[in-house]
Amino acid sequence: MLKDSIQNLLGQVREMNAANAEELEALRIKYLSKKGEITTLFNEFRTVPAEQKRELGQLLNQLRQETEGRINELREKLAESQEANAEKLDLTRTPDPIALGTRHPLSLVREEIIDIFSRIGFTVAEGPEVEDDKHVYGMLNFAPEHPARDMQDTFFIEKEIGVQKPTDVLLRSHTSSVQTRVMTSQKPPIRVLCPGRVYRNEAISARAHCFFHQVEGLYIDKNVSFADLREALLYFSKEMFGPETKIRLRPSYFPFTEPSAEMDISCNICGGKGCSFCKNTGWVEILGCGMVDPNVLESCGIDSKEYSGYAFGMGVERITNLKYRVKDLRLFSENDVRFLKQFESC
Repeated sequence: MLKDSIQNLLGQVREMNAANAEELEALRIKYLSKKGEITTLFNEFRTVPAEQKRELGQLLNQLRQETEGRINELREKLAESQEANAEKLDLTRTPDPIALGTRHPLSLVREEIIDIFSRIGFTVAEGPEVEDDKHVYGMLNFAPEHPARDMQDTFFIEKEIGVQKPTDVLLRSHTSSVQTRVMTSQKPPIRVLCPGRVYRNEAISARAHCFFHQVEGLYIDKNVSFADLREALLYFSKEMFGPETKIRLRPSYFPFTEPSAEMDISCNICGGKGCSFCKNTGWVEILGCGMVDPNVLESCGIDSKEYSGYAFGMGVERITNLKYRVKDLRLFSENDVRFLKQFESC
């Protein structure tokens, strides 16, 4: 009987197979564990007659060796199979496809503006969004009673009542504050762009928001003229809106520049012929500019008799509106995926 059982198990062992590590472990436990079938046969071997021990002992040892060998062989095959599959498996891939986003249109236009002016020597300067009255207004020739210093027009921050005036600290209303910091920390020649977010107490609508983005420029050196300003802005306009773009400068007023001007470009939709977008004038306003007022230079420690300069400032939303024909400013800050997807190819 024992001999028949050994022969039967030998046949099973020679044919056994496993598809994975769990099945292989189950086979090992079935045959080789303390309560396994081979161990049971060795227990029965103790009771066989002495004349049969030699033959049956050899068969039992053969059974155990073949079982251990077969299990090791199956284990190696499974390991090789796993290595082959691992080479084909890209572990960097996510289990589910992720929809790629796109760069925001305001970021695209701001970087394009910076790139255009960097070709003519401008570098980027940045400063804090929470500023003091001195850098935002005082050093820029704003009169103490100027409307921009009114709580109704600007976001002022109250630090400690009775210790510091509420009007001393504010959210900057223009990035000109960065220009004052540059002028007080660097010596001419100065040629910088000041991009950043600014805040004004405006009613939110399709044409206005309580926060928006600016890029301002400043150039100070000896013998800088209004003609230099015009040529720089003409170069920018042609690079941004196309080589056929024309510009015109209209007299205006800013506390920090004298003379001052508003700059228009020929409408990039109708080519200057007149349409509803440009209100049939053929022109669209895009920025303000002028020669830096001598009072500003002096307040920043620059000799206005030796140096002169020009400055300009534009709203990034305004340029983006013109470039991509976006009619509602609120779309830029609502994070509507349907709107942002339109700029995937930009």
